[in-house]
Amino acid sequence: MIRGVWVIVASGLSLVVMPAQEMSDKAEVSDKAETLTRERASAFAQLALRAVQKEYPNKLGHVLLNANDAKTPKALHPAFYGCYDWHSAVHGHWMLVRVLRTYPDLPEAEQIRTVLNEHLTAENIRAEVAYFQRPEAQSFERPYGWSWLLKLAEELSTWDDKQAQKWFANVRPLAELIAKRYQDYFPKQTYPIRAGVHSNTAFGLTFAYDYAKTTGHKKLQELIEERAKTYFGHDTDAPARWEPDGADFLSPSLCEADLMRRVLPANEFREWFHKYLPGAAKGEPATLFTPATVTDRRDPQLVHLDGLNLSRAWCLRGILTALPPDDPARAALTAAAVRHAQAGLKHVASGDYAGEHWLASFAVWMLSVPAPK
Repeated sequence: MIRGVWVIVASGLSLVVMPAQEMSDKAEVSDKAETLTRERASAFAQLALRAVQKEYPNKLGHVLLNANDAKTPKALHPAFYGCYDWHSAVHGHWMLVRVLRTYPDLPEAEQIRTVLNEHLTAENIRAEVAYFQRPEAQSFERPYGWSWLLKLAEELSTWDDKQAQKWFANVRPLAELIAKRYQDYFPKQTYPIRAGVHSNTAFGLTFAYDYAKTTGHKKLQELIEERAKTYFGHDTDAPARWEPDGADFLSPSLCEADLMRRVLPANEFREWFHKYLPGAAKGEPATLFTPATVTDRRDPQLVHLDGLNLSRAWCLRGILTALPPDDPARAALTAAAVRHAQAGLKHVASGDYAGEHWLASFAVWMLSVPAPK
């Protein structure tokens, strides 16, 4: 925790200045309450509301062919211009939808609806679609941003709320374009990418699979099932002792397992898992079961490791939902899930934008996966 730092956050239509420690305490997990409480949802919403409307600083993944292509983030991406980069803006919007759906009476509810109404318009999404249709944008945000956009669309599609259904209708053309892009690209990707950052194949397929199942997109679902089994179905003895890398926000080994528990029947997944992580029952390798250490939360790469702790926690929680009560790995996985959740939630609000523009989204998704019992 960085002490002595003051954070400016949005609250309603005003700005509140408070110590970073106080802000962190609002979002900090207790030993027994690893859930998305109303208070925690409110604190996270404040972080996201500030970020999704903050155009600068901004890291564009934009290819310029000539001087006419030099445009501002908001001109290029009128829906998702904030949060430092496109994918963080997308999962910031998803997070706002999720917390509002969970707690419709949040103090920030009116402001959340206002922002979503302003950003998720049909006109803005048409501009986002047009950007993706540029020949130079075929690989834009592949697959990390793609995956989060489909998670946003999935969340909206299942919410029985009049405004949410309008937002979903507006977002749907972009979701359909990205779903088609999955179908066009992944049959050509011969080898999976096993990185701990945006290019990770397993994570890129995970949320897309959820979207396909929820919306009844059979072709996408079948493609992901085939790709997951082809890429990962024969993996054994994962080299998880090499994790983490210095800038990971995803665990290559746990993301893979979190995908495979979706696409395999429970009995097949259990057999696959114990061959894949044969030391899991003993909490080995220790580096996978121990939260990562972050030394500088002002550094945009080092702070990735706070996200790693949160994403490990959600993967561990998900894996536990697919294992039977008597599985020998449950105790070690459960303890690791709790440790990682606690470590990550303590630092969602650090007082520095390097982490605050995106970590709340990871926290909300982690808390959305059932806690281990």
